[in-house]
Amino acid sequence: MKKESKGERPGFWGNKRVAVTGGAGFLGSYVVEKLKEKGCLDIFVPRSKDYDLVENDACKRFYKDATPDIVIHLAAKVGGIGANLKKPGEFFYDNLMMGVQMIEQGRQCGLKKFVAVGSVCSYPKFTPVPFKEDHLWNGYPEETNAPYGLAKKMFLVQAQAYRRQYGFNAIYLLPVNLYGPHDNFDPDVSHVIPALIKKCVEAGLRNERAITAWGTGKATREFFYVEDAAEGILSAAEKYDKPEPVNLGAGFEISIKDLLSLIIKLTGFKGEVVFDRTKPDGQPRRCLDVSRAQKEFGFKAKISFEEGLRKTIKWYRQSIGIVK
Repeated sequence: MKKESKGERPGFWGNKRVAVTGGAGFLGSYVVEKLKEKGCLDIFVPRSKDYDLVENDACKRFYKDATPDIVIHLAAKVGGIGANLKKPGEFFYDNLMMGVQMIEQGRQCGLKKFVAVGSVCSYPKFTPVPFKEDHLWNGYPEETNAPYGLAKKMFLVQAQAYRRQYGFNAIYLLPVNLYGPHDNFDPDVSHVIPALIKKCVEAGLRNERAITAWGTGKATREFFYVEDAAEGILSAAEKYDKPEPVNLGAGFEISIKDLLSLIIKLTGFKGEVVFDRTKPDGQPRRCLDVSRAQKEFGFKAKISFEEGLRKTIKWYRQSIGIVK
């Protein structure tokens, strides 16, 4: 029999039917695996080909088929700066409709708990560092991903409104930029870490003298290892039942220039870096205050940034057939 970890409620997950939208995706696959580790025996993972959650009828059918006690809503249309610039309308509409309809249908079905996973992109462009949850409404998001960030922020509005009017137990989490093995390395939609790892590894294989990176390198980011993120989401799902939003992150800040230097060191790339200053930096700085998560449900990230990068680089090399 699996021994319960310290601080975990014995048997909490054992009798729960949990539906994870986006459960076959990057973050979702880790959440599903951790649910299994915690003893959850009844997990429903809808596939997009069967349930297009942008459509209300599909959301209704989802609840009829899944009959969940808890929904963890991870399904989203996501991408880096380039993808957001190309398709801002799709990023707004698809994300908004999925979340709004999933919450409403959950309310109608008497769902016990809805875990809405938002985005750090919802924060104002010029938010004091570290970002505190109380700063969320103090300005407009960074323009390159504002439609996505605003769509995600509406889940918080809806969750709080439904809690007041209907007593619906919905919580709202704000994870910072994720990374890790199984991330999306497609250059058309990838975020900064997989994009830079791919560039450095492949340039090294081709003996190229230089790689190009977007922006000035001065922007800063916080990065959150995906396995830690999954643990944080499940800790909140189990232990947190309040209306206030909660940041999830590792609580550190690194410039894109320094990030690239670290990736170059870990991949062994020997060439130079050219920063394409015609491309946007995105939000100038990004780092979360993660004290609320620790206070409310005892969550703190465990994986160091360099260790997480090493694991991610190793996985990518193996995925393209490099044994090293």
